[in-house]
Amino acid sequence: MSKLKTAVALLALAMPGLAAAQTPVTVERDVVYGRHQGSGLLADIAYPVGGEDLPVIMYVHGGRWRAGERQNDQGLQVADWAGRGFFAMTISYRLVEATPAPFAYQDMQTAIRWVHAHADEYGIDTNRIYLIGNSAGGHMVTLAATLGEGPYPRTGGWENERSDIRAVISAAGAYDLNTLSWGNLWTPVQGDPIEARRLASPIHHIGPGTKPILIVHSDDDRSVPIQQAVDMAAALQRAGVRHRFVHERDWGHMSVTPQVIEHTLAFIAEVEGRATTSR
Repeated sequence: MSKLKTAVALLALAMPGLAAAQTPVTVERDVVYGRHQGSGLLADIAYPVGGEDLPVIMYVHGGRWRAGERQNDQGLQVADWAGRGFFAMTISYRLVEATPAPFAYQDMQTAIRWVHAHADEYGIDTNRIYLIGNSAGGHMVTLAATLGEGPYPRTGGWENERSDIRAVISAAGAYDLNTLSWGNLWTPVQGDPIEARRLASPIHHIGPGTKPILIVHSDDDRSVPIQQAVDMAAALQRAGVRHRFVHERDWGHMSVTPQVIEHTLAFIAEVEGRATTSR
């Protein structure tokens, strides 16, 4: 499918209480960010026209690694974020019912390297790459903040590029796959599946190199119990890792809601030193 590129001007969504401002942005659909066995890995991107030193916000969708789409009403809207001054990207990745774990995670890492490789082309500040995900996507972005690339081989392209990020935002994410009801969906073709899930559990990789993490979770989440978030936040606190834990009520299994967007913008400002809030 050919890449559709359109330049559009739109009213950017603003934080509550702030006036929205019109910003001309460019939107590109079906961008190939990597390849596997001849098949393209696709993304949508958007960025301000003529932007320089742009921060990046990359969205990783949920769906228990077996479903979901990068384009969905409950996910990140790239044009809106470009209107806020970001290079915004949403990615598709290989799903576990067709290609077992950890291919989904390797695809996300390919997308990060693609961003580094195209920084000059799009005016990106590679020191300001933020990942955001919900549910399974929240799990994967948090794994990037804790494990990094880990032992997983680089696939999909851009093998010589950097893969570092600044911070991550996880809404309704999972942090310990062996205690998660649907954690058994993360089952590689070979090896001990319990050990594989432990390796893929962010809570087991917290250390001095862990990136700042924003956790947003609701106490009535029936897909990922709130205890996962409580335990992860406590582990981050013990390790002295910069983080924020927003423990909400009656939000259910959350996506990228307006409230999550508000918390995300505040967290990014905090990480960049533009706001001071206690951890």
